[in-house]
Amino acid sequence: MKATRNSNDLTKGSLLQHLKNIAIPASIGYLFNTLFNVIDTFYAGKLSTEALSGLTVSFPIFFIIIALSSGLGRGATALMSIELGGKNEREFNLLSYNAFALGLVMSVILIVISPIIVPILFDLTGSTGDAKTLGVMYTETIFYGASFFILNQILNAILTAQGDTKPYRNYLILGFFLNLILDPILIFGWFGIPKLGTIGIALATVVVQVIGSIYLWRKVLKSDAFSFKYLTKKVFDFKVIKDLLQQSIPATLSMSTIALGVFVINYYVLSFAGDATIAGYGVGVRVEQLVLLPALGINVAVLSVVGQNYGGNNFSRIKEMSALAKKISASLMIIGGLLIFPLAELLVKLFNSNPSVIQAGSQYLRIEILTLPAYALINNVVASMQGIKKPTVAIYVGLYRQVLMPVLVFNFLGNVLGMGVLGIWWGIVFINWSAAVLLLMYEKYRFKKLKE
Repeated sequence: MKATRNSNDLTKGSLLQHLKNIAIPASIGYLFNTLFNVIDTFYAGKLSTEALSGLTVSFPIFFIIIALSSGLGRGATALMSIELGGKNEREFNLLSYNAFALGLVMSVILIVISPIIVPILFDLTGSTGDAKTLGVMYTETIFYGASFFILNQILNAILTAQGDTKPYRNYLILGFFLNLILDPILIFGWFGIPKLGTIGIALATVVVQVIGSIYLWRKVLKSDAFSFKYLTKKVFDFKVIKDLLQQSIPATLSMSTIALGVFVINYYVLSFAGDATIAGYGVGVRVEQLVLLPALGINVAVLSVVGQNYGGNNFSRIKEMSALAKKISASLMIIGGLLIFPLAELLVKLFNSNPSVIQAGSQYLRIEILTLPAYALINNVVASMQGIKKPTVAIYVGLYRQVLMPVLVFNFLGNVLGMGVLGIWWGIVFINWSAAVLLLMYEKYRFKKLKE
């Protein structure tokens, strides 16, 4: 192993300092990743309301790739962090190599099945007309670049397990500016390039992913823990693959429930309203994501720190880290909500000038700010549980808050009480806070079982 820097040993030193060192670069990276998506949303809105609606409806389908890649990345990060905490160089590298192999298989499957499943999934959303056509064109193009989405998450996992989130941050910043340049060129057909519309939005995204893979691979080769010498020994290991799947599948399924949840929300919104409300909801979600960025960065730190300390049997530091992260992330979400409330209409208007879209998006934002601290708490507990090899709870809470409860609550508030779309927005608040309370109780139970 290359000479190890002390900053990569998360079993020692100040927890607050580790949190800042990992969370701040990660949050900045997520900021530019979200701005990347904001740019896509902005240009889709400039194309037409139908294009914006198509991209919004495509999100849960596109999220299949995000769920698979992020699930594998999070699972690999947790296991690699644990091995680093236990000072197990060989096992860390075996995890790396087998993650690449697993990612390759997943990529091939996605590319092969995409022309079949994408149109079917759009039919299930209830989307029709131009919105559906434009959304399908965008999503099918994205699926062809699936291998690079997955590869980037694996490369990032190798670095994040070592406590290094700066390379991924740098890539996301670069990706934002590249997308800012490529989007209008490919969408509107500048410089003699054919006008590609929503296909251009997707193609720009895939190009950025390819460039990211090249950059992150170079960083992994220079990292402290990664070593090529294990390639001369047994690399493909079914036991390691099994461990990766056991850790990654719950994360993937948990994230997939988010896609199912958006399907459910889209279905109910379309049953009560139409494309303008869906477009407003899509813009509102983008704004909401910006506010959640600091909490997401903190969760990256929680996963890395908890994982290494679990591997090193430093259980008291796990509990301290979890408590510190909750306090900081929940406080930041409250501040973010207070900033959004008076600016809701202005924020939505930046993306679309349709009065119906502005009204729907601002209404959503002013209600959903109450949910922001709950999101932070939920994600924090899920990260902690993954770090101590208890990832399956994420599946159950995902099904609870994305599928089971929405169907019951949205029907009751929207149809029985006649609240319509408002019933969906208020239902989201209730569902997520109840999920947060249940998760906090579960975390307390699991932490009591940890013994030094």
